[in-house]
Formats: sequence, C-alpha cells, structure tokens
Amino acid sequence: MSNTKDLSEAEIAAKKERKAAKKAAKAAADATPIEESKPSEQDEKAAKKAAKKEKKRKAEEGVDGVQDNNSKNENQPKKSKKTPPASTQDAENFFKENNMTVSDSSIKPLLKFDELDVEKALVKPLTNFEKPTPIQSITWPCLLQGKDTIGIAETGSGKTLAFAIPGLSRHVLSDTSNHTPSILVIAPTRELAVQTYDSIHKLDVTPSICLYGGVSKEEQKRAIKKSKPRVVVGTPGRLLDLVNDGGIDFSNIKYLVLDEADRMLDQGFEKDITAIIGNTPSSRQTAMFSATWPQSVRALAATFMRDPVRVTVGSEELTANKRVDQVIETIDNPRMKEQRLNAHLKSIRKEMGNARVLVFALYKKEAGRIESTLRRGGHAVGSIHGDLSQQQRMKALSDFKDGSVPLLVATDVAARGLDIPNVEVVINVTFPLTIEDYVHRIGRTGRGGAYGKSITFFTDEDKSHAGELMKVLREGGYEIPEGLKKYPAVIKKKDHGSYGAHFKEIDPDAKPKKITFD
Repeated sequence: MSNTKDLSEAEIAAKKERKAAKKAAKAAADATPIEESKPSEQDEKAAKKAAKKEKKRKAEEGVDGVQDNNSKNENQPKKSKKTPPASTQDAENFFKENNMTVSDSSIKPLLKFDELDVEKALVKPLTNFEKPTPIQSITWPCLLQGKDTIGIAETGSGKTLAFAIPGLSRHVLSDTSNHTPSILVIAPTRELAVQTYDSIHKLDVTPSICLYGGVSKEEQKRAIKKSKPRVVVGTPGRLLDLVNDGGIDFSNIKYLVLDEADRMLDQGFEKDITAIIGNTPSSRQTAMFSATWPQSVRALAATFMRDPVRVTVGSEELTANKRVDQVIETIDNPRMKEQRLNAHLKSIRKEMGNARVLVFALYKKEAGRIESTLRRGGHAVGSIHGDLSQQQRMKALSDFKDGSVPLLVATDVAARGLDIPNVEVVINVTFPLTIEDYVHRIGRTGRGGAYGKSITFFTDEDKSHAGELMKVLREGGYEIPEGLKKYPAVIKKKDHGSYGAHFKEIDPDAKPKKITFD
C-alpha cells in the first residue's frame, strides 16, 4: 500500500511539473508579440508629457464655454463627449479657407461633430455628414454660449441645424418639465416653414408644430392645445393672427429665430415681425439668419438683438454660387420662350436622362400655363404657386424631391430656403423682379458641393436688370453675352422696402446718442 501511495504522489508531482512547464512555454511564446507592440521608452515619455500638458490646459480654461443646464439634473438627457476646440491657428486657417469673418475674435469654430457638447439625441442625425458646414461650425459655439447671433450665408448651407441644435439643447432639453412654447422660428413661406419643421421634428426630442395660412385656423388652435408644443415654426401672417386671437402664447419664448430675414423684409413682413416679437420676452435669445446683409436687415437686427455676434460666410453682398454654370439667352420675341424651353428640355433629356429640372416663372397664371403646355407635350411635371392648395403644393414638391416627377414649375416661392436635393438644371423662363431672386433661383442647383447649370431667358422687358446681371456674371468670371451688351449697364440705387428711394441709411453698429432733457 505504501509503494502504491508513493507512486501516486510521484505521478501527481510529475503531472504538476509538466503542466507548469507548458504554462511557462506558453507565456514565453506570448511574450514576444506583446513586447514588440509596446511603445518605446521615448514614446511613453512623449505620451505622458502630452497628457500632462492637456491636463494643465483644461485646468487653466476651467469651464469649456458651452453652457450646460443639465449638469445638476441627473434625469436630463445625457450629453455627448466633447473634444477640445480648435487652436487659434486652426481657427485662423479655417476662417481664411472658408472666407469667413466673425465679429467676436474669442469664438473658436467647431471643426468636428464630436466637439459639439449637446445631448446625444441631437448628435445622432449628424452621422450622415462628414463634418459641420462653415456656418454651423461657428454659430454653434456662439448660440450654445447664449449669445445673440447673426448668420449670413448662402441658402443650402445647413442653417436649419445651425440654429435648431443649440436652441433645443439650451432651451428645451434643459427643462423637460415645461409645456409651453420655448422656441419660435419665423420663416417667410409655407414651404420653408414646413421644411424647417420637418428637420426639427425628425430629431424627435420635443413636441413641435408648424403654423401657416391656407388652412383652418380653428384646427390649428385645437392642435396647439392638444400637442402643447415646445417648438413653434410658422409664417408671420398666421402667427400674428393666432397671437391676436389668443390661440397661442409667446410670453415664455426663450429662443427666437428669424430665418431668411432678408426675404421676409422684401415681402413686406416687417410690421408683422415687429408685432410678433413684441409678444415675446425681452430676455430671450435671438438668432437671425439671412443670405444677405442689406440695410433693412441691419436695422432690424439693431432693434431687436443684444450685442449680437455677426458671422459671415463669403460676402455680405449677394453673390452667385460659383458652382453653377450660368447661361444667358437673349430672346427678341417673348412668344418664343416656350418653344426655346421645349428645345432645352429635349436636349437635357438626351444628355442627362431623367435629370431634375426646376423651371421658374414670374406669375401664378404663367406657371399654370407653362405646366399645362409641358404636360400636353408628354412631360411628367408638377407645379408650386399661390393658386394651389397647400396639399397640392406639398405633393408636387414631394414628387419632385423623390424623382418620380423630374420636372417642376414654380414661382419665386421655391427660390429661397427650400432644400431640394439633386437639382441638375434651373431654367428661368421669365426673369425675376430683383437680381437677388435671380441669384437665389439659380442657387437651387449646385448645392452640397455639386455642380449645376442655369439657363435664363432675357428679353427687352428685363432691360432694367441688365446692369445688375452683368455685374453678377463678371463676378462669376463669365464673359458678357453679345445679346446682353446692347442693354445699358446701369445699376439703380436700391429702394427701401417700406420707404422707397427716399430714406436715410443708418449704421446699426453705431451706439445711440444719449439725449438729456433740462
């Protein structure tokens, strides 16, 4: 028995030795790649030095400058992690590259989405994009710090998310217990209001509503009571009607946005806008976005904004998108327009297949006539103009956007603000009433970094715009067409929307003089 016991113990000891040897061999084999992947001693020192430097920088800066109203409330939506802002040199390079000017030199741009310190739900839709647009990169830090902000940039530059994300973060998600309107966005047209509403609604973080004319006001009042919206988007006329009727209360508005401000003033909405703003608290934060910076917009900003930061992408003057190839065709007989239109459409279909083509007319009846003519010619075509119901207009726009109807006839209601992707060609059958509308019309193509083409018919009836059109063409590097040279290159002084040519220009940046009464 004793020998058996001794042998068993020896066997056990041998097994243990073999097991230990295998373990040691495995560890030795695994050690080689681990040692090879380790950083060198020099790299480790550099990493420690960089970490120490970053820690010191954060300690010196203290807060990151972005106001966070959620820090003391654990029940609020979680914010995304934020990386350090751009350095001074990076900021200067960015401004130079994008031809940007910012009135506050302390503001640094956000060059990446992970630098944006907002709730995760607001960052999610940004994953479809590579990086912030120039106007977003600089207005986000301004607005998140609670500053009144003026953003001047061409349409299609991402302005909706530029004002929506900071507003929702600071004034809605920071106080989820509130059930009254906190954000008010005023837009010039029904289509732009609906587009803005859709962008905010897709974020799915708070109840919102869109209010515009052409539909039942009583139904809108019932919808307001039922949904208790935190965000209200609407056109000036209907918003003012609802305020005056007691259908909506703006006394708790914390964030006001005037979108396409220059267009609203051009359309004569200044009095309505003034009345609406008068129903909001003076303590609100205000953002104004505009494609241009004319005197009328400057005066409005000087009246309703407190020390705003002005951000300009490109020029404060109206300039055409340089990615759009501008073709001007002078026509002696206006009756030839529809014949030339058909010829161009035939050529476009032959060269570009089922390309999206946006055709602009000046008047509602003209748009309807062109649509009927094109439909009789076998074209799949829709239209947007004031004689159509809102449902008809939205159906036509939806069909055009998804490509099921690749041809759309529109008045200038579609010239500004609307985000219509992948428009390859714009045709101006009738020249618009202003050169600004011409620039915005052709700006419906060449969006998002793509290239497009515009074709414009120019007749004797349009000769008063010849000088301004020549200027736009020269700025774009185009030769003046021979047919256009026969018209005078005179540029008339701009009239004020309310006071005509007889008005005194003011400097909204100048401080008002203090008047003392004896």
